[in-house]
Amino acid sequence: MCRRGIAGAIFALLLAGGFPLFSAPRSAAPGTAALPDAASGLIQQAQRQFDSGNYAAAITTLQSAMGAAPSNAGSYYWLGRSYYELRDYDNSIAQLQKAISLDPKNSVYHQWLGRAFGGKADKERSFFAARKVKKEFEAAVQFDPGNISARRDLEEFCFDAPGIVGGSKDEASAQMTAIAALDPVEGRLARAAFDVGGLKKPELADDEYRQVLAARPNKIEPYLEAADFWLNANKPRDAAAAVDAAAKVSPNDPRIAYYRGITDVLLGANLADAEKDLKSYLASTPNRSDWPSHAAARDWLGRLDEAEGKRADAAEQYRAALEIDPGLKDARTRLQNLEKAPH
Repeated sequence: MCRRGIAGAIFALLLAGGFPLFSAPRSAAPGTAALPDAASGLIQQAQRQFDSGNYAAAITTLQSAMGAAPSNAGSYYWLGRSYYELRDYDNSIAQLQKAISLDPKNSVYHQWLGRAFGGKADKERSFFAARKVKKEFEAAVQFDPGNISARRDLEEFCFDAPGIVGGSKDEASAQMTAIAALDPVEGRLARAAFDVGGLKKPELADDEYRQVLAARPNKIEPYLEAADFWLNANKPRDAAAAVDAAAKVSPNDPRIAYYRGITDVLLGANLADAEKDLKSYLASTPNRSDWPSHAAARDWLGRLDEAEGKRADAAEQYRAALEIDPGLKDARTRLQNLEKAPH
């Protein structure tokens, strides 16, 4: 659940198994102001389809837009993003490379190309693809030094990746320092990630996250990152406090329901509300790579059903989770245990 840039997570996946979750870049998305009206309208339609989770429809719409504006980099960018969400990394890479050929210095394009190479490296266990990840993240930082999300991806790549493909804790530390100079709260988040992933000292990260909450940032992501850390550390009360603080900053963010549902399941409290929250998250959000996955929400609903003795319902949720993400090991193990246990 924790915020992991695919930069580093691919190597954890290659070596240990698991799945990444990361934040979207904060740089501006490509615009449509200079396009013909027909192409501009189609790209805006595709973005709405993308935001609703209808990635296949977005691809079809973008392909139509290219007929009106075949040299528009933004169309290729959104095609690459749409293919990425469908885990079609080869097509994602191809489209993002076309976007970069038309707009070579676009930081966001390079960052997402790095992530697409990371997805390919994870899916195919390919160190050839993994070697290309760092190059793209470095380009993203070069072309926009203020792209903190790209710096986080590069930092996490450097502290997680083996040296043979460019890993370097010294370079990770340099990114951490640069992020802190841009934004103190983001700097603490970067340091906490380094404490956990680079130094293997989660007790240091715990203090950093407490200081993040004390700073009362005005955006939701730092609170959710802290909640992720405490959930992984099996400190649901601390996670619940972070979620409560997040709700004060952005009460209508649908991710609040997901995190509240999890903390209630772990605390064994308000289970009826936990079920409503998790189902609300599933009903109100698309399945997207930069938010908690629908597979994870189904897995937690399965755990909730198990806690209430609803074995058949739990098995159904685990199967639904695995249909979305066959690599979700925890759901598979829990389902196998249910199927082996006497009825």
